[in-house]
Amino acid sequence: MDIFKPSDEARLFAVSDLHSSVSDNAFVLDRIQPRTGDDWLIVAGDVAEQLADIARTLRVLAGRFAKVIWTPGNHELWTQPGDPVQLRGVARYQRLVEVCREAGVLTPEDEYPVWTGPGGPLRIAPLFVLYDYSFLPDGADDPARARADALATDIYFVDEHLLDPDPYPTREAWCAARLTVSEQRLAQADDPAVPLVLVNHFPLVQEPTRALWHRHLSLWCGTVGTADWHRRFNVAQVVYGHLHIPRVTWHDGVPHHEVSVGYPREWRRHGHPHGLLRRIAPREPSLSGSTG
Repeated sequence: MDIFKPSDEARLFAVSDLHSSVSDNAFVLDRIQPRTGDDWLIVAGDVAEQLADIARTLRVLAGRFAKVIWTPGNHELWTQPGDPVQLRGVARYQRLVEVCREAGVLTPEDEYPVWTGPGGPLRIAPLFVLYDYSFLPDGADDPARARADALATDIYFVDEHLLDPDPYPTREAWCAARLTVSEQRLAQADDPAVPLVLVNHFPLVQEPTRALWHRHLSLWCGTVGTADWHRRFNVAQVVYGHLHIPRVTWHDGVPHHEVSVGYPREWRRHGHPHGLLRRIAPREPSLSGSTG
């Protein structure tokens, strides 16, 4: 078990969707700084697209924070034509894990660390769970038909072209495998004395996707296989990104934090209503148990 003794001023922060290869997001990265030398940072995916940019950004953050914990987003898993690293699917993910370990960054393949600073103890569980097209838009009852209808609109996630599930036959199959692995690890880590902070790039419940302008995009946003995890396990908080709708919603008494930075056109419009870095521990006193 990874345990440290931080100062009373230490904080556990979270952020996602840095998209650091976008030039106008560079100054955002410069602003991501710890308040103390003991602060931790959760990075819930979509750091960048090409392996070199991902590695560079994670090294920068690891040099600033006492500990950085990462889980992959869909963008890290893309195999772009211009990326010198042409690994696909599981092989790409494994290389990302290697890059993180070289930088001293924890991943879903490592032992879950325990935050013992203010607001702790909390066991941070970075998850890598994909999507399986089961977050159906209203009125749909068949994932295959809903996906076909969504593709016909020409508004869909570029994952369809760039996120290769190799060696799995489909993204659904890869998602199913990751669900099994993640559930087993969470069951082993579940402890009534040390609540979990679940970290995944995609939301664990479908409700937050109902805020999407194009509701059919929910198909690329998660899986119903995670919908009860915040109830089945001793979970204090959930952290995710992907939607680019930074907010806090409550589900069964558990706060779910969407912590994305997003693209310049988005953060210039809405800013960061909960701060550039979301404080996970100690919990913000302004949080109340309302459902968003």
